[in-house]
Amino acid sequence: MDEPDRLSTRFEEHRTHLRAVAYRMLGSLSEAEDAVQDAWLRASRADTSEVVNLAGWLTTVVGRVCLNVLRSREQRREDPLDVHMPEPIISREDGVDPEHEALLADSVGLAMLMVLETLSPAERLAFVLHDMFAVPFEEIAPMIEKSPAATRQLASRARRRMQDQAPAPDPDLARQRKAVDAFFAAARKGDFDALVNVLHPEVVLRSDGGVARTRHTVTLRGAQVVASQALTFSRLAPFARPALINGVAGVVVIAKDRPLSIMAFTVTDGQVVSIEVLADPARLQDLDLPVLDAPTPDPTDAPTTDPTAN
Repeated sequence: MDEPDRLSTRFEEHRTHLRAVAYRMLGSLSEAEDAVQDAWLRASRADTSEVVNLAGWLTTVVGRVCLNVLRSREQRREDPLDVHMPEPIISREDGVDPEHEALLADSVGLAMLMVLETLSPAERLAFVLHDMFAVPFEEIAPMIEKSPAATRQLASRARRRMQDQAPAPDPDLARQRKAVDAFFAAARKGDFDALVNVLHPEVVLRSDGGVARTRHTVTLRGAQVVASQALTFSRLAPFARPALINGVAGVVVIAKDRPLSIMAFTVTDGQVVSIEVLADPARLQDLDLPVLDAPTPDPTDAPTTDPTAN
């Protein structure tokens, strides 16, 4: 086997790991795949004969590619949306697709990805590479033209934000589902007190309705506020199909075989601490929804609005 073929074989051995790095950096499966392909093109043109740790070297190559994407994204961002939902990974409730298991390791839920979206490109790179993939600060620093000490500070700042705004979900999926079921049961009955009880006092609901529906792109905070909003979409409860959204309990709201929204719930100590909602019609049409394989209610009065619509 000649050197190009050997490099290609070894690259394929690390592809899953590299996709996991890129997904955490970019929050998009398609962009993650493009970043990995770009990394391969760069690697194929480089002299890797003296690279001792190919996995580590490729991780930094993918990191550089993703950093460029994030910086380009930041420069061209003109939309006024305060909430942008990363691309969710949706699985049937009976388990995550093996292809996605590596992408979702370390509890990479939508809540975490949404907080990552608020970081600067340099903060995100420092945190993801160091805290999630153990890349030394000395290797990250040249990528962002900072000293190792300054890079450490960026990662520390990002870590504090993650700890404050992206609490870890309960590791027991059954307990997660119990809280989500209680939420929808209370919404269906119009039981405000029961809704408040299942919500953490400082619960956050973030909804991305898309650029064309900016009034549905909102952030709500507090159990009373979120419970009041939940009562307004109680009629959607019968159309909520259980699913795993980035590995945590959630639902896909579907009527007449058309997805209306995706809702991911972060549950901690039996209470819902955050709800992430994707209700952008354009993006929903492009998602792979394995839960569509199951039968769906199809009444003539099927709802046509998303969970944050008034």
